[in-house]
Amino acid sequence: MKQATLEDAARLVRDGQTVTIGGTLSQRIPAAMVRELARAGVKGLHLIKPSPGFDADVLAAAGALASVRAGMTTLEQPFGMAPSFRRAAEAGEVKVIENACPAVMASLQAAAFGLPFQAVAGLDGSEVPEISEFARVKDPFTGDDVWVVPAVRPDWAILHVHEADLRGNARIYGTPVWDRLMSRAAKRVILTAEKIMPTEHFVAQPELTVVSELFVEAVVHAPMGAWPTAVYPDYDIDEAAMRRYLQLSRTPEGFRQYLDDTAAQDHARIEAAA
Repeated sequence: MKQATLEDAARLVRDGQTVTIGGTLSQRIPAAMVRELARAGVKGLHLIKPSPGFDADVLAAAGALASVRAGMTTLEQPFGMAPSFRRAAEAGEVKVIENACPAVMASLQAAAFGLPFQAVAGLDGSEVPEISEFARVKDPFTGDDVWVVPAVRPDWAILHVHEADLRGNARIYGTPVWDRLMSRAAKRVILTAEKIMPTEHFVAQPELTVVSELFVEAVVHAPMGAWPTAVYPDYDIDEAAMRRYLQLSRTPEGFRQYLDDTAAQDHARIEAAA
């Protein structure tokens, strides 16, 4: 069995490691785990994700990020930009490796397939390849030059799912976004789950399993573990909580208060479900 507490799972992530985080923008972010990483004081993380949002902002506010490889970073409407991430990027505290979202996906796909790089179309006419130090290689079949991006194999994929068993099999209802790919690209996976289900539940319909136990190191039962972001169809974005986060995260003192306040909420939900 791979059941872990939020604290124990967060301690698996070490300073300087590369992580990829499931969900997108303000949708199905493993927010309880992201907050726990911030509380744990992990530093120097390298985040790769096509479209981070709340996760990148919290980690930037915590001073946990060394670099971000992404196509876009925003909290989406009606919250606008990710302000803590933007401040850290503009201050040079976080290295921003600008990609297009498909380029990030290609880097993860190359890692998942065990390849050193992958070709990407549609980059001609853009400055992104030069900014991100992509390379051109010759297509052996046509002789044309093509852009390629490097494989990036994260140390950890951190994913929030609707259902998991204690062996690490997991289901996501609605779009999985990039979570399936992340679970294959990373060396190991940490899951937080709305519900813990018996293994028989997954055996009954194995085609619905998005993440296999083969990839998973730890499973945390975390009801409302994506709050204040949304988990379709269970709950929507908590706008009031998101705006409170944005207000508090403007200062280091306010951000610390936010982490302290939400610690009680995060752990109370988990304890109530135990």
